[in-house]
Parts: sequence; C-alpha cells; structure tokens
Amino acid sequence: MYETIINIYLVIESRFVTAFKAKAYQLEGSDEKKIQFLKEHAKEDFKSAYHFDAPQNKGGEFMPYKKFSKLESQGMQFKLFEEIFQKFNAPQNPLVCVTPVVDGKILINENS
Repeated sequence: MYETIINIYLVIESRFVTAFKAKAYQLEGSDEKKIQFLKEHAKEDFKSAYHFDAPQNKGGEFMPYKKFSKLESQGMQFKLFEEIFQKFNAPQNPLVCVTPVVDGKILINENS
C-alpha cells in the first residue's frame, strides 16, 4: 500500500530554527525501506524541497534550536510540522525523516 512519506529539513542558522523545508513521496514497502529511501534522497531533495516559515515569537525572533530540542525530547516537535503535513495530505502519523541543516551544511546520519 502506498503511503505519503516526507523528508523534513530543519534549517538552523546561528543556533536558531529559521525555516523548515520538506519534500513528500508516495511509496510502498516496509518502514525500514521507506526510511532508507528518504535518507538516500536527503541531500538531493533539499534543493527542490518546499519552503515553510519557521515559528517566531511576538517580537519576530526565531526559536532557538535548544527550545526545539526540548520539544523534540518531549515528542512535541511534530506540532510544528502541521502545516507541512497539511500541504502534503499526510496520514495521521506520517513517516518522516528529519534532517538538520546547520549553517548551510546538511547533516545526514547514514547509519540510523
């Protein structure tokens, strides 16, 4: 059965989350196969991924990565990706691969 899977990029500049980017695919197979596919395409997908604005506070300041990391440790980071999920008509609990892009460098962990 085909499922929407998404490569999500967390764009971090000077320790602040300044943007999200995402590219979706329709793929079938095991979750392991889908995750491997996303990882294999992570570098090339970044160039053509759709841009999403990162959250800002009332003063127009971006979220520090430290705060995002805290949300992530609580499993709440996906709330920040709702616009992405809606854009790509993702299922309730979509399979995603989140890749940080720190000061222009794509950080890919090939082994996990």
